[in-house]
Amino acid sequence: MIGVFSHFRSVLTTEAEWEYAARGGQNSRGYIFAGSSDLNEVGWYSRNSKSKTHPVGEKKSNELGLYDMSGNVFEWCHDWYEKSFYKNAMQMNPAGPSRGARRVGRGGSWYHNAQFCRVAYRDYSVPTSSYYSLGFRLSRTVI
Repeated sequence: MIGVFSHFRSVLTTEAEWEYAARGGQNSRGYIFAGSSDLNEVGWYSRNSKSKTHPVGEKKSNELGLYDMSGNVFEWCHDWYEKSFYKNAMQMNPAGPSRGARRVGRGGSWYHNAQFCRVAYRDYSVPTSSYYSLGFRLSRTVI
């Protein structure tokens, strides 16, 4: 069993991976938020959070069984932010810019209104930022 774990690598999701997962992957029903078009069903945001984060899984999951991808906390992505990146990016699984000053954040938070929690909304912060409304989601790649 020695070395079994060397075949796995945990990393921040890329922005494309995050959005694919939030939209429900191949099971997507085209919702505005991750799992519903009614944010109250799937996410904590400024109108229902009582100004605090909540334990993951208290709201409905999305089509892939993932919780809190809209609201609760903005999630850091691995990619650097570039405002016009998607205008010229590949259509399938685009890789973000190789460098930059700010990292992408996705999903909205308990502090923000509904528009920030839409699956399509893109935010950014400098990598040294820390906020009560900012977190991350790890993904695991099998090598």
